[in-house]
Amino acid sequence: MRRILYLGLMAGLLLVLLAGCGRQTGTDPGLESQSDPNLSASPSPGAQEQTPSEPGSQDQRIPSASPSGEAEPGETSREEALAIALNNAGVPEADAYNIKNERDGDNGIPIYDIEFETNYGDYDFQVAIADGRIVGADYEVGEEWLDTLGGDPVSLEEAAAIVAGKVSGSSSADVDIWEESGDGRGRYEGELFFDSMKYEFEIDPQTGIIFDWNADLRN
Repeated sequence: MRRILYLGLMAGLLLVLLAGCGRQTGTDPGLESQSDPNLSASPSPGAQEQTPSEPGSQDQRIPSASPSGEAEPGETSREEALAIALNNAGVPEADAYNIKNERDGDNGIPIYDIEFETNYGDYDFQVAIADGRIVGADYEVGEEWLDTLGGDPVSLEEAAAIVAGKVSGSSSADVDIWEESGDGRGRYEGELFFDSMKYEFEIDPQTGIIFDWNADLRN
């Protein structure tokens, strides 16, 4: 009887030992997870991680402004074109407001299309970007404003010289001018063809001011 009990005890102990060995030789769950190809690997230090950028972050790729809106070296700048227009109109910069100054084209010529207002009239100029030449102009000031100005009367010959001085390279001999007096105030009217441009004007005889001016490029 004792022998049977002894054999049973030894058999149970052997089973316990065998079970313990089986657990030690099994696969470690942690090792399985490391070798699983379906799990994502951590990026290497040199890898670029693709993450969406938030508004205002440095990762956002915002295209820079095109330089086409600025003048190239040797061209007339936007500021220079405005100064040319103001000077030709005889308007102080402080008097101009609602200024528009945009790049455009006219007759195949790249220009600055410039518009501005004053308390005495509205002005529109086209200035060539390449060389700053005025290739178009149109403005008219109120005759009531002329009444507020002082000045000396000018003759037809003096008025022609004023027009020629406004168009570089021309002379008084190029100006066709005459006197109109049908509206009571009187004015000088005329035109000038010079260097592919046609100019039409009206001048106040009492002040010598050009109060109506139109310039148009004629190809």
